[in-house]
Amino acid sequence: MIDTPGPRVLVSCGEASGDLYAGALVSALRSRAPGVRVSGFGGAALAGAGATLLGDYRGFAVTGLSEALTVLPRSWRMLRTIEAAARADRPDVFVAIDFPDFNFRLLPVLHGLGVPVVYYVSPQLWAWRAGRMKTLRRHVAKMLVIFPFEAAIYERAGVPVTFVGHPLVDLAPVTTDRTALARAHGLDPALPIVALLPGSRPNEVVRLLPVLVDAAGLICTRVPGAQFVVARAPALDDRVFEPVASTTRLPMAVISGDTDSVLAAADVAVTASGTATVQAALHGCPMVIVYKVSPSTYALGRRLVRVSTYGMANLVAGRPVVPELIQEACTPERVAGEAVSLLTDQARADAMRQDLADVRAKLGTPGASDRAAEAVLAAAVS
Repeated sequence: MIDTPGPRVLVSCGEASGDLYAGALVSALRSRAPGVRVSGFGGAALAGAGATLLGDYRGFAVTGLSEALTVLPRSWRMLRTIEAAARADRPDVFVAIDFPDFNFRLLPVLHGLGVPVVYYVSPQLWAWRAGRMKTLRRHVAKMLVIFPFEAAIYERAGVPVTFVGHPLVDLAPVTTDRTALARAHGLDPALPIVALLPGSRPNEVVRLLPVLVDAAGLICTRVPGAQFVVARAPALDDRVFEPVASTTRLPMAVISGDTDSVLAAADVAVTASGTATVQAALHGCPMVIVYKVSPSTYALGRRLVRVSTYGMANLVAGRPVVPELIQEACTPERVAGEAVSLLTDQARADAMRQDLADVRAKLGTPGASDRAAEAVLAAAVS
């Protein structure tokens, strides 16, 4: 018996969350088509699922318009590498995962080669740069969206779309309970625990972590016994965590690679806007969303953004359920004030937990990666 090669899939993702989703997608593809051949741009999760890496995303992911200029030369080189690979061995389907400033340059290239394009995890065009919708309409065979409100937006724009649900519903495991996690890091599980999540990109950690550490000091003066756990994203340099290393007066631990256990154990989280806000919602952890970019990026982005709220929990809920402290509002005093309120006002914390339970229900049922894999394979044979 001769084994028949499976479809060739090219994947492109450019940050930690996209890499996580890519890895889960490839695992789901392999369960349905064992002979599938996957290559692409990603990281450890994509490679761990059996894909051949054309390049590693680390160092490409930054926040802000001005910050993106610093990685342009590397991005152009990586784009040329992917294009050359696609021309040399034409894939049966191309899967772009979020990361629009990079992936949008690949869409016309792959479409021009006659490769069906599936866009998994929508770029936030509904928040800003809506003009890019025509690019998707021209080049994308199928949008696979993970937030329920996105489907109607693409339907109105004439882009074929399917809501598959959020992959984190399946990918948010708690590996360590509160008691074990606290004791393993010299903390007391009986005392309040505040999770600090400064983000997954180096430049956002550099801007946010000093604010969070200063806020922790203020929280300690108002909530006796408060303890802190910094959830460290993988592949970050030790230097960006120097504000924590230099703080010896606070009960503060740093835990790497186990954000879900940290959020499940915490009484309150202070988190950068992004994927972690969805994780916090899935674990029912009351949160404060914070964010800062460079002044020039904020000044430009402020004129382009078309939404009144930034955090995904609020966007999914369709109303403000979580406080957001953005740019000038992101100060140690404001952060501490919101965190202390959630630690001391039980009724407010309970109401937020109920709101977050509603958000979780809207994120779809388990099996998002499986549903995405079915759509990718369907596109590959169409």
